Amino acid sequence: MGLTVNGAAVSLPEDPRVSLLDLLRERQDLPGTKNGCNQGACGACTVLVDGERMLSCLALAVQFEGREITTIEGLGKPGALHPLQQAFIEHDGFQCGYCTPGQICSAVAMVQELRRGVPSQVTDDLAAEAIALDRDELRERMSGNLCRCGAYNGIVEAILATYAEAAE
Repeated sequence: MGLTVNGAAVSLPEDPRVSLLDLLRERQDLPGTKNGCNQGACGACTVLVDGERMLSCLALAVQFEGREITTIEGLGKPGALHPLQQAFIEHDGFQCGYCTPGQICSAVAMVQELRRGVPSQVTDDLAAEAIALDRDELRERMSGNLCRCGAYNGIVEAILATYAEAAE
C-alpha cells in the first residue's frame, strides 16, 4: 500500500527514514514544497494531509500510508489557479516566493479549521460556534509560516480577499 499525492498513487519508500518532504521533492519531483529550516520552525514545507496542514520536514513518509497528500502543485494548475494563488498575485503576497507554497497550503487548511470552529490563542469566545477571520485571528493562525522578505501585508490581504465570507 502507499499514499496518494495530488490524486496519484505513490509507493512508500523502502527506507522508512525518508521524510515526507524528501519523498515529495526528491522522489516525486514536486519542487513546490520547500525545505526552509528542516526543523519545523518556518512553515515553508507545509502541505495538506487529508485537508489538514502538516510540516512535511518533520514527518516520515511511512506515517502517511493510505492518506491523501496535497501539495501546492495539487491546488491549482497553470491557467486554472486556486483562488488563493490568484489572490497572492493580485495582492502582491510574495516577493522571492520561497515561502509562498507553504503559506498558501497553510491558509487553505486554516480556513477549514475556522469553519470547524477550532479556536486559536486569540479567539475571544472559546464556546462560539463560528469564529470570525479578523486580522488578529488570521495573523495568529498563520504565525507558523515565516516570510523572510516581509510580504506579510500582501499575504494577509490575499487571504482576506479570498476568504471574505470567513471574515464575516
